[in-house]
Amino acid sequence: MTAVRADGLRDGAEKDRGDVTLLERAELLVDGMSCASCASRVERTLARYPGVAEARVNFASAHATVLYDPAAVSVPDLERRVGDIGYGLAPVPPAGDPAADPDDAERRRWLRCVIGAWPLALVVMALTFGFADHGWARWLALPLAGLVQFVFGWPILSSGLARARHLSANMDTLIALGTLAAFFYSVAQLLSGGDLYFETAALLISFILLGRYFEARARSRASRAIRALLELGAKEARLLVDGEERMVPVEQVHVGDRVRVRPGEKVPVDGVVIDGASAVDESMLTGESIPVEKSPGATVAGATMNTSGALTVRATAVGRDTALAQIVRLIEQAQASRAPVQRLVDQVAAIFVPVVLAVATATFAVWWLAVGDATGGLIAAVAVLIIACPCALGLATPTALMVGAGRGASLGVLIKGGEVLQRARRLDIAVFDKTGTLTRGEMSLLDVEASADIASEEVLRRAAAVEADSEHPIATAIVRAARERGAERSVATAFTVVAGHGAVASVDGTRVVVGRRKLMADEGLEPSAELERTASQWEALGRTAVFAGWEGRVCGVLAVADTVKPDARAVVDELHQLGIEVAIITGDNARTAEAIAREVGIDRVLAEVLPEDKVSEVARLQERGRVVAMVGDGINDSPALVQADLGIAIGTGTDVAIESSDITLMSGDLEGVVTAIGLSRRTLRVIYQNLGWAFGYNIAAIPLAAVGALHPVIAAAAMATSSVSVVSNSLRLRRFGRARSSPSGAAATRLTTAAVERLRA
Repeated sequence: MTAVRADGLRDGAEKDRGDVTLLERAELLVDGMSCASCASRVERTLARYPGVAEARVNFASAHATVLYDPAAVSVPDLERRVGDIGYGLAPVPPAGDPAADPDDAERRRWLRCVIGAWPLALVVMALTFGFADHGWARWLALPLAGLVQFVFGWPILSSGLARARHLSANMDTLIALGTLAAFFYSVAQLLSGGDLYFETAALLISFILLGRYFEARARSRASRAIRALLELGAKEARLLVDGEERMVPVEQVHVGDRVRVRPGEKVPVDGVVIDGASAVDESMLTGESIPVEKSPGATVAGATMNTSGALTVRATAVGRDTALAQIVRLIEQAQASRAPVQRLVDQVAAIFVPVVLAVATATFAVWWLAVGDATGGLIAAVAVLIIACPCALGLATPTALMVGAGRGASLGVLIKGGEVLQRARRLDIAVFDKTGTLTRGEMSLLDVEASADIASEEVLRRAAAVEADSEHPIATAIVRAARERGAERSVATAFTVVAGHGAVASVDGTRVVVGRRKLMADEGLEPSAELERTASQWEALGRTAVFAGWEGRVCGVLAVADTVKPDARAVVDELHQLGIEVAIITGDNARTAEAIAREVGIDRVLAEVLPEDKVSEVARLQERGRVVAMVGDGINDSPALVQADLGIAIGTGTDVAIESSDITLMSGDLEGVVTAIGLSRRTLRVIYQNLGWAFGYNIAAIPLAAVGALHPVIAAAAMATSSVSVVSNSLRLRRFGRARSSPSGAAATRLTTAAVERLRA
């Protein structure tokens, strides 16, 4: 359970006036739900309980998320209240517990029922149709059908009876009424010598059990992404106690404990290296295949792999506080959220079952009183009860969100809520921050031009010697380039910084000046016409020209720039293909911004914008009717991320930017922007497809059943197919973006360690 501030709630959650109330968040499993109306009823019951600020129930995952005031209500109180209306409520078991995957347990339970029911149902059908004139066959069908109805079908009947005891109804109520009506009508006919419908009741139960099995199996597959993430973590740790190693379950490690990680072992917890040196493969979190060197003082994340040397690590986060657990929790919260379209589904589900009961009753009455065929009326009414399954409606949105959020995690994209999907569909302009988003955020040396009688290597060597003692980003770029190109290192003396203009030092006994034009002029050094022309050309391209001179003249010029990320051009092109205009917003001068815009194909430039004015620029676009996505990574981007219709934060950025966004890209890869928008649109499209099928199915099927055009057995098969088809359609999202996914597959969640740390609440 997690403590949260009441004033941080969304969607109208309650909060105290005056002092802020600390609320607890409880993640709970709901037992006994069979359709969307069940989820709506449980959610209403929880939300109306005194002390509960907000409650969300996800039918597809059978999870409830409750924000409550622990001073006013406890989880056992909620369990008793939900039990009073016929459902079960229990805390979510920890990862690794056999009960942690309720869908898998449910799948096995339904499979046992299917294996028991179908052979008996087929025998009953053979007896009914093949030996209808034999008395022994008619009487033998009774106990066989009874076994199917009351033994293998008991999970459905007991659920329907539980709802009836609490004066409510759900899908199991409809199934129980329909099958019991067919069964007991057949018993009456058996005693009076009339036609039997035992095979109808048995096959109805069997088809419904088969549908529940396929549905549970598909739902288990839908939540596989979460389980795959949880399985990445280590199961045991080498705990150091009095200098001796002791293998213990990872759950027994506490913050502050020291653990030993040998080569080839997974790091069991998040922590800080206190001894040893090694390279750690962080591909499970970052997607990067090159191991990262670790030494004392470096941070490590649980689930990463130690490749070479042995490390001693002091635990800083364990259990549900580790980076991996935090990510899992964020994804679960996204999966439990709702798209706005779900509100319509909830309203329909709340009244659906009572309406179906009324339609079935009316159907029987019309057939009996108006047509004079009570038997035909019973069959038609049973068909109405069976065909009108609201399960597909209840599964349409949450299963798509479950699969979409899980697929996003495997691609390094965290979509923080269902409402994000509908906003992503309407986007028509994406605004990118420049520094750290479109560009690398660090200066690089791009070129060196020297006078005709001087080698460019000499210009770079002397400039690097002067800048070696400077911490300026431009100086760092020059020094790094000299080292990478193998330039001979010289030691400078008499180093002096000229603030805002450059630096001066003595290199090999020669006074060397490195900096801007003004510094050159102040030192009496003039560049040649050729060097000046080269510098001007570079500046027109948005690069910074750094002059280097000695012995009375400018001897060369160096081009330094914050380079564009290599995937920027491709990302802009893909956004154009999606029909989205692309703009750049920056505090830099217009010439630099326009040069970058030309390089990557950006349509609009918003330059020389102060940090506090970025939000105004986004608002101005919205006032013109544009639907805006803002992509940024810095603190000064946060207001604009909130203002935008869709805020996308680069995960390598600051925690404030990440918390302010709707979508977080857990690496600095810009391709994630296209992935995020494409996945959001695809997920919403799947939701609409699911709802179209679910609504269309019921609208078409109920009238056909009422007029007798659908036999109850066919209705049961169609009902099962409806739910399974909705879940299967959602599962197609697991294939989204496979061509662009990292080689590590689903396990490579592309979450940078630093970004994960910032996501911690």
